[in-house]
This record gives sequence, structure tokens and C-alpha cells, in this order.
Amino acid sequence: MADETLTAAVDLARRAAEEIAEPGTVGEHQGYQPEGERVGTHSFECTSPAYRGWRWAVTVARPPRGRTATVDEVHLLPGIGALLAPTWVPWSDRIAPGDLGPGDLLPFNAEDPRLEYGFEATGDEEVDQMAFWELGLGRERVLSREGRAEAAERWYDGSHGPNAAVAEQAPAQCESCGFFLPLAGTLRAVFGVCSNEWSPSDGQVVSLDHGCGAHSQGGISVNPPQAELPILDEVGYDTLLLPDFVPTR
Repeated sequence: MADETLTAAVDLARRAAEEIAEPGTVGEHQGYQPEGERVGTHSFECTSPAYRGWRWAVTVARPPRGRTATVDEVHLLPGIGALLAPTWVPWSDRIAPGDLGPGDLLPFNAEDPRLEYGFEATGDEEVDQMAFWELGLGRERVLSREGRAEAAERWYDGSHGPNAAVAEQAPAQCESCGFFLPLAGTLRAVFGVCSNEWSPSDGQVVSLDHGCGAHSQGGISVNPPQAELPILDEVGYDTLLLPDFVPTR
């Protein structure tokens, strides 16, 4: 059963809304909604151009056996079609690669899965040797297996991998280029750094099967020199003339 005292408290609710609203922005009464025993909310249209679709919500109540309503709360609430701010995202989750500028600092992440403490065994002998050297001498944390895999995938799929437009049109790949400097550790099997100032990848990590037009050998020779290669069998060997190996994409 509707509470007649609270239902009739439209003027009381309107005055409460007008006390905190900009003059003239409390519009038509939009109805009454019971919230519980002897508690309910009156709604009024918000006519402010900055808050289209919003409403003034005034909650009123009365004590047991009371005949007079009182105001509990006054709020400006969004309705259907109201313009809302986007969901707030923490800065540490909102920042993207490339956003960091001079003077900016990323927050410390003690649980970063890409890193592990240098004294932890990874099962990779080469990585563990580096971690042993770091212990007490260098960095507290080093790349984890997940961190290396994530970096390798990002580099290989990026603009310095085999699928870049410059690599697809290159005469040869980086693995045969004299300017290619292999990385140390487990990543050296796939990546290195370009040291050719004329290359668009100079100073960048490149994959072995990347390439560009600044290859140290220039274009591929049409008539490459011949080389003698031995062919072994169970008794001896014969010398055959075969063309030099020419890297292809």
C-alpha cells in the first residue's frame, strides 16, 4: 500500500531540489518510487543543457505514526540516454607503449610476470649463468621466460620482422649481412641489432629473416662465383662445382 504522506510530499521534495540546483533547472515531476517502509523517492526532470537525460532524485521519509515527511537525500542521477563519463581506468592500466615522455615515471610493479629475481633458477642453463652473475653484482630482477617470449613475439611480428614491407622487397636477409650484430643469450638464435647507418633499421632489433636495401653485399649477383664442395661417400669423395649459396627470402 502506498504511503500517502510521502506520495503527497511533492512540493517538499521540489523545494529541496531547488535549494541545491541551478535556478530554473528543476523541471516536471516524474513520479514517486517507494524505497522501503516509510521511505520513497520523488524524481524531477533536470532541465540544465549540461545534464540532459539526468533527473533530480529526492528521498523522503517519515517516522512511525508520523504525519510529516522529511527530506533524507537529494541527488542528481543519470536516466536513460544520459551522457556519462567513461569508466575510470587506473593510470597504470591506461598507459600504452609509446606514451611515456621525458620526466614520466611508470609505477613499480612487484608482480610483473615478465621479470623474475636474478637468484631464481629458470631451467635454462644460459639464462641461469647470467642470473648467477647478476646476483650481488648487478640487477635485482632479470627477464623471465615469459618476458623473453613476449618480447620475441612482439619484435618478430613488428616492423623489423620478416613480414615488414621493406623485408619482403629486400634482396637478402639480415642473417647474411655484415652489419648484423647477434644478440647475446637465448635470443641470439633469432634476433640481432642492425649497425648500418644507411639502413632504416639502424640501431634497432631485427630478426634474422628481416632485410632491407642496405645489405652489406648490395644486390644479389646474377652470376655468382663457383665454389668447390666435397661430396663424401663410404669410400672416398669427389669434388663437384656448385654455385655459392645465395640467401633468399
